[in-house]
Amino acid sequence: MDKARAKTGLTDFGDDWFREPLDVLVHSLNTEAALSPMGFELTKHRFTALLADRLRLRALQRSNPEVLDVEVRVAAEICGLPRTGSTLLHRLLSASPQVTSTLSWEVAYPIPFPGEGQDAQDRKRRAQERMQMFAQLSPDFGDLHTVVWDGPEEDVLLLDRTFVSMSYDSFYSVPSYGDWLRSADQSPAYRELREWLQVLQWQNSDRSLPWVLKSPHHLTAVDTVFDTFPDCKIVMTHRSPLNAVPSYASMVRAMSSQYSADVDPVRIGQYWSRRFAMTLNDFATARSARPDRFVDVRFADTVSKPLEVARQVLDELGLPAGPADDAAFEAYLTQNRTERHGSHSYTPTDFGLSEDQLHRDFAFYSEVYL
Repeated sequence: MDKARAKTGLTDFGDDWFREPLDVLVHSLNTEAALSPMGFELTKHRFTALLADRLRLRALQRSNPEVLDVEVRVAAEICGLPRTGSTLLHRLLSASPQVTSTLSWEVAYPIPFPGEGQDAQDRKRRAQERMQMFAQLSPDFGDLHTVVWDGPEEDVLLLDRTFVSMSYDSFYSVPSYGDWLRSADQSPAYRELREWLQVLQWQNSDRSLPWVLKSPHHLTAVDTVFDTFPDCKIVMTHRSPLNAVPSYASMVRAMSSQYSADVDPVRIGQYWSRRFAMTLNDFATARSARPDRFVDVRFADTVSKPLEVARQVLDELGLPAGPADDAAFEAYLTQNRTERHGSHSYTPTDFGLSEDQLHRDFAFYSEVYL
């Protein structure tokens, strides 16, 4: 926090509620994550930058109080287990001229730089450089998840600035933080997510469209999503956990290897299998209370008939698709075919899992939704 103050020349972090998640996370990193020297330096730099953004957010709100009056409408949060087709669906829906979405460069740098023009060229350049560095640190990651610096990206990266985020136990082995996150009241974090969306809208007066957002993190706070964004529906993507859980474990192994030399694939697999089973159990309870707020999409349908699925989802959101949407969807699918799509091989046993165990642990989910 002192480094962030020195970096920005600002002192006001606003409400200090974030100190609890930050303290829990830092303690977990120091005692559990087995950070490498480079991982330690990268993390320290990242946390300083996130805290600096908190300072800049409060300064921007003080100097431009009208930003707090910006009306934010979230039409949908796309979520499901990771590796269930949510990224394809998100990027496809985001192509619609009826909606807007968080972009990769702006979740990395949401606050305008001093003296920056409307085109945000400095932030876009920084985002490209940052993505190139990430690709060097995790060369296999692009085979698991295509990242485009100016394309739609998960809004959970805005939540990172609250230190209440699934990002952290995905990039680090921090099980005590993960346990804390499951039981935490996330409403202050979602209040701030709304504030970040206000900032993004305020920067572009043409951006008053409904938001279509996406992250599996939102499975951990379904009721809070609904309370924060009254118009929002949850678009739930479904795929067999037999595929989704080992696939995500493979992704976590690739991400966490840049921060620690002690990456245990069995620990990763067992952690995320337990975590997702508990999350889906909790999700079922939240869903039963407000069933009209959910839209179900199956992975196989997203892959085999993406245009039809995109049109159906827009209809469910009260935004019927027209010719302009169809043209935008077709254009995105053409672009998507040219982006990098590698392959990676893995089996459940690589992560200490078995098909029998996954069948058993997720039977309650598979019997209802698959």
